[in-house]
Amino acid sequence: MAQETTVAEKLKQLYQLQMVDSKIDEIEVLKGELPMEVSDLEDDIAGLETRLDKTNGAIKEIQAQLSKHQSAIKEAEALIERYRTQLDNVKNNREFEALTKELEMQSLDIQLAEKRIRQSKMDQDKQEENRFNTEERLMKKRKDLDVKRVELNEIISKTESEERELRSESDAARVGIEDRLIKAYDKIRTSYRNGLAVVTVARDACGGCFNKIPPQLQLEISMRKKIIACEHCGRILVDDYILTGDKIAEAQADF
Repeated sequence: MAQETTVAEKLKQLYQLQMVDSKIDEIEVLKGELPMEVSDLEDDIAGLETRLDKTNGAIKEIQAQLSKHQSAIKEAEALIERYRTQLDNVKNNREFEALTKELEMQSLDIQLAEKRIRQSKMDQDKQEENRFNTEERLMKKRKDLDVKRVELNEIISKTESEERELRSESDAARVGIEDRLIKAYDKIRTSYRNGLAVVTVARDACGGCFNKIPPQLQLEISMRKKIIACEHCGRILVDDYILTGDKIAEAQADF
């Protein structure tokens, strides 16, 4: 039958895990906001590229409409020329009125097409301005992304091996700790920006929130008979000698 892990051993395991995770946190701090900034820039660039594609599509559509209106004008002008020629050969008032009406209709069609051309050109100018602004922003974002990637890659190249080893060490350390303690540890870690879930008592105070720890409670912590959490911040408290095992006998003797 396997021997049950003592509270002192559990506290030591948790503190060792905390030390490893804190080193990983230091590397993350070194990276700073760079990973998030790189991700945000990538999203911005993707959005701008989509907008640019839509703008280019809108410009092509406007150009197609311009071509259509211009063709309509040419067709109307050709009809006007033909109708005017036919006017010279009309035989009665009925034919004259019909041709005159056709000439008026074609003239109106030309005016309408010209109006639509003016509007389309205004729309095209607006879309081209949007394209210019989008391309300017896209160019700036890409330059910023290149700079941020270089910075991040330099940090990663310096810390990648160490981080990989630390994460492997953290995973290995977790295997030996019971689930309920791991869950509590992770919950506390995610509650604080510095990721500290297990802290030592330093200068009679909690190493996490710096609130004073009563002498009697400090004595209990140093004896490692039970897991004690700070009543102010909830972090797990251990004594300075948790890794060496020193002072336990002395604390027990004093107690």
